[in-house]
Amino acid sequence: MSELKSDFLYSEEHEWVQTVGEDTVRIGITEFAQHQLGDIVFVELPDLESSVQAEESIGTIESVKTVSDLFSPVSGSIIAINDALQDAPELVNSSPYEEGWMIEIRVDGDLSAALSKLMNADAYRKHTED
Repeated sequence: MSELKSDFLYSEEHEWVQTVGEDTVRIGITEFAQHQLGDIVFVELPDLESSVQAEESIGTIESVKTVSDLFSPVSGSIIAINDALQDAPELVNSSPYEEGWMIEIRVDGDLSAALSKLMNADAYRKHTED
């Protein structure tokens, strides 16, 4: 099984969510997802300050195998983008939970409510085994 962070939450579409502030989360794709995609060659992310809606596509991840959508697990505004991915998209493969993070979102409304639909590490592990 791929590495999972016990203090992160996970979406059915294989994004991870880390709370980094009172109303802010950092998002990337899981080790499981990057392994399924193969070598990442390009990451297209939304514009800074753009609004995003939970479960909607906010960008794409291109690998040598395929192009996949990146989905937002929460609704809110983009407040940070990992610019390092423009020149080094392979960071998503080598460090999906640290250097390969993608965006930070200031969550609309109550953070706990926004995160309540996501899975903990154990539930996500079961989801990937099914």
